[in-house]
Amino acid sequence: MLHLGEVQNNDNGGGIELQLLARQESDDSWALINPPKSLSFSSNEANSFNQGLLVLVDISDNQDVLSIYSAKEWVLNFIQRYLTIGITPIFLQEELTRTEQWRQDLTLQSQDLTRQRAEMEARRENIQALEIELKLKEQHIEEREAKLQEQLKKYNITLPDEDAGEAGEAGGAGEAGGAGGAGEDG
Repeated sequence: MLHLGEVQNNDNGGGIELQLLARQESDDSWALINPPKSLSFSSNEANSFNQGLLVLVDISDNQDVLSIYSAKEWVLNFIQRYLTIGITPIFLQEELTRTEQWRQDLTLQSQDLTRQRAEMEARRENIQALEIELKLKEQHIEEREAKLQEQLKKYNITLPDEDAGEAGEAGGAGEAGGAGGAGEDG
């Protein structure tokens, strides 16, 4: 597993002591080692590292150092990849805050749309119920009109047309008056 370490002096001679500061969890994820762990290491190349130098150390599961090299290129790559485009902890926090606000806004919009959809469905159902009620009332009126027409035919009563309503009323009143006068004479 790859670790970021700092070279420390080793008083035992012939080697160095590494202070392990962080370990790689995945390609783009590192975890700080808190408190830092110390690891003694000796080899021919170990003497070429000065105190305070940051190094990348590949360590086996048995805590054996598999490889060690300067972290300079890794640090420069990190800076170019993340820091030259303005990705800072403050930027990341602002993005996290902005993302959380968007999530909350989308949740509220979704809830509002759900509420509006429910209101529209209730209105649609209400309109359908009113349409059914109107059809039933129309049907009831038509049935009553048909019954009334039957009764009028049964008793041989004719209703005047609306256009001839005024003339028919005047003529009907005159006939009724004449018939009433004839009945009194006889």
